[in-house]
Amino acid sequence: MMISTKGRYALRVLIDMAEHQKDGYIPLKEIARRQEISEKYLESIIKLLVKDQVLEGLRGKGGGYRLCVGPDQLTVGAVLRLTEGSLAPVACLEKGASPCERAAECRTLPLWSGLNDVINAYLDRFTISDLVRSADSGFDYVI
Repeated sequence: MMISTKGRYALRVLIDMAEHQKDGYIPLKEIARRQEISEKYLESIIKLLVKDQVLEGLRGKGGGYRLCVGPDQLTVGAVLRLTEGSLAPVACLEKGASPCERAAECRTLPLWSGLNDVINAYLDRFTISDLVRSADSGFDYVI
């Protein structure tokens, strides 16, 4: 399993928006500039997040996007499942996959199933708020 740029950028965008929540609706152009992501590519990511009601948009002057879900309620796992479609390490464990004809005698299925559980549980432990806080704690120790 490899997380695509879409998944990684979606996390960066949501962290950015959580850090700037007090600003209200945030123009796409500002997010793109701060995160150094192409506006065009960012539009496709934002579209997914709006469709899933993670973000809402407002057109016109003073418009932009804002979080619909509190950053403490939005898990990294949920965002990555939304952008990646699946986090399953093998095709037979993907949601909606056809039942495998060899599942009963598959010696590796328990291994892949356990890995799938570990991946999802780990990513669901972290929220966007956790990622914002980790940036705040930084390495600012000076001697």
